[in-house]
Amino acid sequence: MTSQETSTATRPLEGRTALVTGSSRGIGRAIALRLGQDGANVVVNYHSNAEAAQELVAAIEAAGAKAIAVRGDVARRQDVEELYDRGTSAFGGIDILVHNAGTDAEGAIAELDPEFVERVVDLNLKGSLHTLQLAAQQLRDGGRIINISTGYTRVTFPGFGLYAATKTAVEQLVLTLSKELGARGITANSVLPGVVSTDRTERLREQFDYFASLTPLGRIGEPEDIADVVAFLAGDGGRWVTGQSIAASGGLV
Repeated sequence: MTSQETSTATRPLEGRTALVTGSSRGIGRAIALRLGQDGANVVVNYHSNAEAAQELVAAIEAAGAKAIAVRGDVARRQDVEELYDRGTSAFGGIDILVHNAGTDAEGAIAELDPEFVERVVDLNLKGSLHTLQLAAQQLRDGGRIINISTGYTRVTFPGFGLYAATKTAVEQLVLTLSKELGARGITANSVLPGVVSTDRTERLREQFDYFASLTPLGRIGEPEDIADVVAFLAGDGGRWVTGQSIAASGGLV
């Protein structure tokens, strides 16, 4: 095997640039780190935790890739534009969008506060539309759009109706983009995690055994389980997969 073939095998995303929204912690962090380990330059987006974002940049650079951290709230159009501008300025263009930013939303539908609903829709739906629209305009040909949705769009529970509704809407946007961008060789897919152990799901820890019992594999997910699926879709192996919503949930039913 030549040195070039070895590099391609071990760093399949060498020369490409990934923008990962909401990537300072949890699933987003694992995804950004994995893509960096695969050789991609990474734009690390964070909302408030600058220290965690800089620690992630350092970890990606230690893996041999380049990275920058950019603060931004995807609910604000100008912030999203800044993400793409900074990534293009630093690395020459964006090839991969992993849209992970969003907010949880729990509460019985009859009891939802209107201001809370507006914030959730602004971030999960409008923010996603901003991010996906700019990806459609700015991603280089042959690129990848990977949306992190939720298993709650397939199997929902009381109290998660609003959250599932916003995520389902974004899955439809991604499906439409797969039709609109296919001629440019751009794929567009959604990944649907089940219950994953992160700081955001710490409040559910007492229920982890219950959720694990619902999966054939008998455990809940780890951030790396989702990152591996994203890495496949981002690489050449995912070139023939588009317009799909892929459940990465351990078979949660």
